[in-house]
Amino acid sequence: MEHITSTPTMKAPAERFTGDVYLNMIATPTEPARLAAGLMRFTPGARTNWHSHALGQVLYITDGVGLVGTRDGNVVRVSAGETLACPPGEEHWHGATGTTLMAHIALVVGDGNGDGTTWLEPVTDEQYASAVADVG
Repeated sequence: MEHITSTPTMKAPAERFTGDVYLNMIATPTEPARLAAGLMRFTPGARTNWHSHALGQVLYITDGVGLVGTRDGNVVRVSAGETLACPPGEEHWHGATGTTLMAHIALVVGDGNGDGTTWLEPVTDEQYASAVADVG
């Protein structure tokens, strides 16, 4: 058993996020484990780049209100206590609304070569504004 009392808060890398996003790792896999888990906090308007996960991703919203969007234009408004599952390979983004912060626990099972995340281009301001307009 390992008791981890706290983890340092890190600012998420600007090359993968727009706005201010903060991360506390909950679980970093050590072989043979493959589960990575992190608490992410998004300030209003902050969001991930487009990305996908080889084996999918689960987001559990812990605080605030956020948005999750997919390439086909589907946008879901998520609130504290809700869970959203992104299937393997689906290109998506997630972040806070324009006026409310959002925090979630992100769960990803790695594919044996890291966490299986493929990072893509930023979500444009126009794409984000359209998502906010669609679901608020």
